[in-house]
Amino acid sequence: MSSQGETIVAIATAVVPQQGSVGIVRLSGETALKIAQDLFHTPGKQEWLTHRILYGYIRHPQTKQVVDEALLLLMLQPRSFTREDVVEFHCHGGIIAVQEVLQLCVAQGARLAQPGEFTLRAFLNGRIDLTQAESVAELVSAQSKAASQVALAGLQGKLGSPIRELRTTCLDILAEVEARIDFADDLPPLDEVQIQQQLKNVLTQVQNILATAEQGELLRSGLKVAIVGCPNVGKSSLLNAWSKSDRAIVTDLPGTTRDTIESTLVVGGIPVKVLDTAGIRDTIDTVEKIGVERSRNAAAAADLVLLTIDAALGWTKADREIYERVKNRLLILVINKTDLASPQTIDYPQEIKQVVSTSAANHRGIDDLETAILALVNQGAISAQNSEVAVNQRQASALTKARVALEQVHSTIANQLPLDFWTIDLRGAIQALGEITGEEVTESVLDRIFSRFCIGK
Repeated sequence: MSSQGETIVAIATAVVPQQGSVGIVRLSGETALKIAQDLFHTPGKQEWLTHRILYGYIRHPQTKQVVDEALLLLMLQPRSFTREDVVEFHCHGGIIAVQEVLQLCVAQGARLAQPGEFTLRAFLNGRIDLTQAESVAELVSAQSKAASQVALAGLQGKLGSPIRELRTTCLDILAEVEARIDFADDLPPLDEVQIQQQLKNVLTQVQNILATAEQGELLRSGLKVAIVGCPNVGKSSLLNAWSKSDRAIVTDLPGTTRDTIESTLVVGGIPVKVLDTAGIRDTIDTVEKIGVERSRNAAAAADLVLLTIDAALGWTKADREIYERVKNRLLILVINKTDLASPQTIDYPQEIKQVVSTSAANHRGIDDLETAILALVNQGAISAQNSEVAVNQRQASALTKARVALEQVHSTIANQLPLDFWTIDLRGAIQALGEITGEEVTESVLDRIFSRFCIGK
């Protein structure tokens, strides 16, 4: 857990040798401004005011040796991300300058920040709620525009605000119920019909938000797609054509691919992790055997299997054997090498509903393949919702607890149990909703969340 009395420091930009024009060293805490004043020399008459950029030189406080020519950005409390004094040294990029500045800040009394500690302080100081804090990390790690838009919506409070409103409604209901318990003789009877309607509305909204969990998982983790098939049907050519690269080695020799090769693409705003697998066949080659086994494991773990066959060979016995292994998976049949033969004459099993024809060597049919994948997504075969927000696994777990508690309140009312029983599950729903925004959260949960952040964020 962050100790807010200390001043923390971290490099807030990627450090890459011989690359990057700017490197930022960020400070936050009580002594951030003093450390900046000790290290930064500003020529001329520049005023040290909040939200100003100063020009000058970073110098060693004892030797006065110039370390770097830089800009200094001041953001004094409470108008800063952490609601503490925040100072940023904008140095020259690379390794040497930023590392020297970092060490000078540590020598002046700052300590190295823990992962996510700047964002943690923003949360602890009331600058953002927990959903916004998690959205910061999701925005940084977003693999697609759609994922970044969902993260940005969360950062703008579009998830936290409705959750807080639902929690407030539950708190109001709890107050009404407890008032009747404590002052039954002084208050009019409880309007049970109105209470039930309010709870029903809360439950409906909880279920609607919870329904975005699968979309969130899809946007954050991406869709896992495995290209499987017999050797030499063009799986590697398909991957290369799709990814517009030469990730996989392509030859006329069957069995060239011995291991799974991975490429990450974005299809319709969804990250797609494509695995090109070794051709599945019986073999005495030890290395190829391992590759075939990995192919089978990849198909079993994938969200979608692209069963690829050779149009020139048609539907073979070997294709049938592979199909029997994967037919219970979500599957698209890819008829490749259509530049050599027509796919119309191929007698594949009619229960296969999704079929795409491609000529990977000529880069044809890739758009049709992406359209077929997106059609499965839009039909709900691969879960996705067209929602502005999408909850993560932690938030979904808390929402599930809230839903169960609210359903139990409905059951308690229906069974005409005493008001004391109502309060038990109402408090459970309130606590679960509070876990999402951070109003009810333990130190261990915060440590787990912020440990996943990068240092400097």
